[in-house]
Amino acid sequence: MGAGRPALRWHDRLITWGELDTQVDAVAAALRGLVHAADDRESHRADVGPRMAIALPNVPEFAAAYFGALRAGYVVVPVNPGYTARELQHVLADTGAEIIVGTPAVLEAVAGIDAPAPRHAYSLGELTGGGPAGARPFAELLAAPSAPTEATTGGEDIAVLLYTSGTSGLPKGAMLSHRALLANHAQLAAIEPRPVGEDDVVLLTLPLFHSYGLNTGLGAIAYHGACGVLVERFDPADTLARIRSDGVTVVVGVPPMFVAWSLMGERLATAFRGVRVAVSGAAPLDAATAQRFGEVAGAPVYEGYGLTETAPVLTTTMGEERPKAGSIGRPLPDVEIKLVDADGNVVGEIDDEGVDDEDIDYDAPGSPGTDPGVMVVRGPNLFSGYWPDGHGGPDADGWFSTADIAYSDADGDLFLVDRVGDLIIVSGFNVYPREVELVLDSHPAVVESAVVGVPHPYTQQTVKAYVVRRPDAVVTAEELIAYCEGNLARFKCPTAVEFVSELPKSATGKVRKGELA
Repeated sequence: MGAGRPALRWHDRLITWGELDTQVDAVAAALRGLVHAADDRESHRADVGPRMAIALPNVPEFAAAYFGALRAGYVVVPVNPGYTARELQHVLADTGAEIIVGTPAVLEAVAGIDAPAPRHAYSLGELTGGGPAGARPFAELLAAPSAPTEATTGGEDIAVLLYTSGTSGLPKGAMLSHRALLANHAQLAAIEPRPVGEDDVVLLTLPLFHSYGLNTGLGAIAYHGACGVLVERFDPADTLARIRSDGVTVVVGVPPMFVAWSLMGERLATAFRGVRVAVSGAAPLDAATAQRFGEVAGAPVYEGYGLTETAPVLTTTMGEERPKAGSIGRPLPDVEIKLVDADGNVVGEIDDEGVDDEDIDYDAPGSPGTDPGVMVVRGPNLFSGYWPDGHGGPDADGWFSTADIAYSDADGDLFLVDRVGDLIIVSGFNVYPREVELVLDSHPAVVESAVVGVPHPYTQQTVKAYVVRRPDAVVTAEELIAYCEGNLARFKCPTAVEFVSELPKSATGKVRKGELA
């Protein structure tokens, strides 16, 4: 990539690849100059580099810290800058991070946690309320004397520890190697049309502490030498203005973004005239939003599916002229997917060429296609297991269970049903919450819904729905239950509906059902 080519845009500031490379060298040199004495923290491993936590919003300093740490041979631990002291303590103690780069609010929270605390702390901004002893300005890292530096790690070396959302128990650190991160870029680059190329301008509004924003966003622009437009907080009108003014050609987003944009009429149409690719991921995009967006924007929104553990993309509808409504597409090149039933039987095998007809029972319910099964995946983009000992990773043959349930149609296009952990069992019958949510969301008075299982004295579990009503809409719980009864088998229908102003969501728009149940 040319040194004078734009790398990052942030507000009115433009950083070229040459300038960013100089900053990365400076950070790498400063980090290599720090002394890392051994200690007795159980989470330390002799074969893994020192850990550096980065708790920053989408600002240029995140890129300098991230790439600088990797160049210095560190393992990066991206952290949500909105974490509380309790959440920070878990991640920092679990990783044994020796350095943290964060906002003043993060460092002030770190100062109040129990040991072990990072030995070195760097603040992006002035500390006014106190912070860890010896905390220094991040600018000192950027000002360090530097010379061109070659990376000393790669391949199977761990590059990033990304903590999962922790839907059950405490979050776990997924160990992503340099191999896994780079493999996912190569897989996506093999798709036609290519999702990102060197002449693209990519909207970076997804949080960089998340695998989706980190590798599919920031990592992609570095891999291709493209340009990223950093946005710290998603605002529908503001981001549409940035898309237009900064000449964005690739939009990588999550469903709530497309829901908001799809309601903005001509502003959406005007902003997206120069957009070449729009992709939604991290959670299912409902068909009504996808259709509305496509009609207004004049181009489809493609869907992708993946996990933190897969660096992160596994499937996409890109490469299809007309993506099927509700589909998460087909596996990327070099990704294999098996669908496995509860007894361990394979009900379908799919790769980027589609599904093998021999694997489909056309007499099965819902044919043509496979029965629903848990997606078990294999590919070079898979993680190396969970920190610190690699437990829970791919098996000896390289297969990893996603815990997500899907089925495939006769073309090999996959359709997500639900997560295994979200499955509701009513009187022995399986209820997939996503199916109930699709029915509820199709009601004209409903903005969105979330369905969970709650205990029941006779059926073990029953279905409860949390519903956000449209502004000024009038609908009762009884009316919604009756609506479901007209579209679902009775055992699948909610027996209780609770109206809420909003659903609790993660940074990437995924509903936190644990907080509802």
